[in-house]
Amino acid sequence: MSHSRIPQFYKFSVADRLRALLERDVISETEYDMLVDGTHLLDADKADRLIENVIGAFGLPMGLGLNFSINERDYLIPMVVEEPSIIAAVSSAAKLVRRAGGFTSTAERPMLIGQIQVVDVPHAAHAKQAILQAKEEILNLANSLHPNMVARGGGAQDVEVITHGATAGHGEMLVVHLIVDTRDAMGANLVNTMCEGAAPLIEKISGGEVFLRILSNLTDRALVRARCVIPPSLLEAGEYAGAKVRDGIILANEFAEMDPYRATTHNKGIMNGIDAVAIATGNDWRAIEAAAHAHAARTGRYRSLTRWYADDAGHLVGELELPIKVGTVGGQVESNQAVKIAHRVLGIESAAELAEIMGAVGLAQNFAAIKALSTHGIQRGHMTLHARSVAMAAGATEAQFDEVVDRLIAGGDIKVWRAREILTELDRGPSVAPRAGGAARRAQPEIVGHGDAVGDMGYGKIIVLGEHSVVYGRHAIAAPIPLNVRAEVRAQAEQIDLLIPRWGVEMRFSEPHGKISSLHESITLIAERLGVADRGMRIDVFPRVPRANGLGASAALAVAVIRAMARCFDIRLSEREISNLAFDVEKIAHGTPSGIDNTLATFGRPILFQKENPTARPEIRDLATARPIPVVIGLSGVATLTAQTVGNVRAAWRKSPGRYEAIFDQIDGLALAGVDALARGDIAELGDLMNIDHGLLNALQVSSWEIEELVEIARTSGALGAKLTGGGGGGAMIAVAEDDKIQAVASAMRVAGYNSFITEIRS
Repeated sequence: MSHSRIPQFYKFSVADRLRALLERDVISETEYDMLVDGTHLLDADKADRLIENVIGAFGLPMGLGLNFSINERDYLIPMVVEEPSIIAAVSSAAKLVRRAGGFTSTAERPMLIGQIQVVDVPHAAHAKQAILQAKEEILNLANSLHPNMVARGGGAQDVEVITHGATAGHGEMLVVHLIVDTRDAMGANLVNTMCEGAAPLIEKISGGEVFLRILSNLTDRALVRARCVIPPSLLEAGEYAGAKVRDGIILANEFAEMDPYRATTHNKGIMNGIDAVAIATGNDWRAIEAAAHAHAARTGRYRSLTRWYADDAGHLVGELELPIKVGTVGGQVESNQAVKIAHRVLGIESAAELAEIMGAVGLAQNFAAIKALSTHGIQRGHMTLHARSVAMAAGATEAQFDEVVDRLIAGGDIKVWRAREILTELDRGPSVAPRAGGAARRAQPEIVGHGDAVGDMGYGKIIVLGEHSVVYGRHAIAAPIPLNVRAEVRAQAEQIDLLIPRWGVEMRFSEPHGKISSLHESITLIAERLGVADRGMRIDVFPRVPRANGLGASAALAVAVIRAMARCFDIRLSEREISNLAFDVEKIAHGTPSGIDNTLATFGRPILFQKENPTARPEIRDLATARPIPVVIGLSGVATLTAQTVGNVRAAWRKSPGRYEAIFDQIDGLALAGVDALARGDIAELGDLMNIDHGLLNALQVSSWEIEELVEIARTSGALGAKLTGGGGGGAMIAVAEDDKIQAVASAMRVAGYNSFITEIRS
């Protein structure tokens, strides 16, 4: 087809645009005439043959995405969308990427999954084995229903069986997956027919009863991956350097990777482009949307579909992965003249090619959106974006948020530690006495109430060195992370209500709860200790610390609720009293906590910690760092219960106390050496200590294969040290690296399918 660059196209009249397409042989004379006089549009009579209860036809604008070079081929891309600026933005993005070599995009073989639900299965394991043994018979039966598809190289290719355990009233359930190559067809009806046809045979083999037979729109066997690489020189915007623009785009994407609220809007922008092409080409945009969002949540946390990072040469790299199952043949294409014209303009030869185009459009749309967000008034806009994410991470409430952002920008030091200092200044109250041991610390406010809905926060944490041994009286180094739990408490007439929307918790304490949960018990203990158990209140909790990942979520929640409840009811508490109460709450969640989580959740700064023992009070010493230490936190995606791993270690210790005490002593020595490494800013030494510590923790059998994979990824990507953090058994790990390697380490984890984010240890 002709070149996708048509200069000044946006300035042409509609008639001149159509003439330009005709002259370039993008459309035929017949198609030109239809577009000029509007006969390409559906009328009511045609629409009445497509859906039910028709009263008319609804129109949407169709425009062209220009400038696209995908896999070294030019495309003009029809897009049907009602929202202004989308087509202009994607065309501008494609023009810039074109200068950098264009997009590359690949689509997997277009497989669709049909699901056959089988219930009342007498023996699920036997049924699964029998079905798999009869795979060839099942495939032959399914393919006999669509011989033309088989002749084109498609058809049913494989059979899978998934067991789901017992249902509420129909015994064991298993699900048979029929994996079908639908070639250039969307294939929904084809796959449904195959499932219907295979159902009686599945019943006979399994001994169960087939219930539902239908395709799945989670098309993760039809993944598309799009990519672009842009030198910083092409990102320059007037007086602003390309490296600044690059870093702003990376930062904006990190926001979407860390925050599901941002990720939702971020991914909506991607789908702005993909949906517009899907509608123009007669494809089921609702199915594509459903699959995309399911893919975004595949790790258990909804996240960005794109990754933007800097490669070793400093170029901006953008990558998009999502399922896209589309068709280029079938009723929707043949019955709608506007769709046929869109296919003609595209000039595509297969459904896979169309999917590759849609992937590139989605990546271009995302690039356009976050480039605009991160460079609008780049000095102010970039700094504001950064400052807003930092203020959120530091726990600024709605009332404090704007002032914290303004002061961060004015001071120029946009760091989480500075935001926390600003929050302290805003809420400054009388300082409390230095803690035991004589070491002075920064003044902390006493907690006082001041009105209607009030709130506060508790910090999440990482343990740098000393997990598990700290429970047995040894030292540990811990540091806060830029994630927290915020709580708001509002007095009300009756009962206590607890709401944690992100965790799906909605609890009324006056109602019976059967077996009392640890959360119910924890909130009750806090209210009783503060003397307000008989008062009505609503507690809203907003957690940003991942739950059950060893990052101190339960302690952060306890501290946040204690502070907010004290504020609401005008109760004065010192920070030490808050920490002590949170420690008692931690006993409910973890059984035998060390005391480190509640301490970090309260004080929120790096410390050397040693728990209280019969002969000495707890040691809590502030740690100094010669320079900020970059840290990557990797999340395994596996929830873990600290109480369980602590209990497992305790059981092993009881069997061989001498052996385990020796391991704890070694870990203690590593933690004390880590204090000196931090003081010198010696990341290489700290990394060595972490690597040794991880080996000892592995010997305690508190690691997992996901953590081991993350550790290996980190070390091979340039990390100087990597280890699990927290209780283990899953959860999280940490890695340290020099500034020029830290982004590569985080990116490598994300490439492998894990969530990661970057923070730092600093005094």
